[in-house]
Amino acid sequence: MIADPSWATSRRAMGERKIRVLIAKPGLDGHDRGAKVVARALRDAGMEVIYTGLRQTPEQIVTAALQEDVDVIGLSILSGAHMTLVPRVMQLLQEKGLQDVVVFVGGIIPQEDIPKLKALGVAEVFLPGTLLEQIVHVVRQSVKRSLQTSE
Repeated sequence: MIADPSWATSRRAMGERKIRVLIAKPGLDGHDRGAKVVARALRDAGMEVIYTGLRQTPEQIVTAALQEDVDVIGLSILSGAHMTLVPRVMQLLQEKGLQDVVVFVGGIIPQEDIPKLKALGVAEVFLPGTLLEQIVHVVRQSVKRSLQTSE
């Protein structure tokens, strides 16, 4: 639970549709505590969060994003397979016409891979220790920018 939710103003309170976020754990990584903490922080901030669970394929993730009509996909990857899994997710999003969905990656990502992920279209990479307030802020700002550019 977040001790000071003053930063967690709900979009519904502002008369807007809630941001819909899909949190996914692609690949064989079985550690999901961080993903669940982020999912809860986003929910506490007024977003609608769908958690897919462990060991999802890129195809399952993109299918869920399409079915759930999400604004954001958050990928939590601790296994080191980010340079295989993320490009596939981004390719599938493009193929399904979901290029306007904002994608974030969190986990153990080497610094040298961050520019490569951003070049693929990843909006932001969150490393261990990132403040939950920062994640909420960046998600909101990225969705806002995405909506403005798609209008």
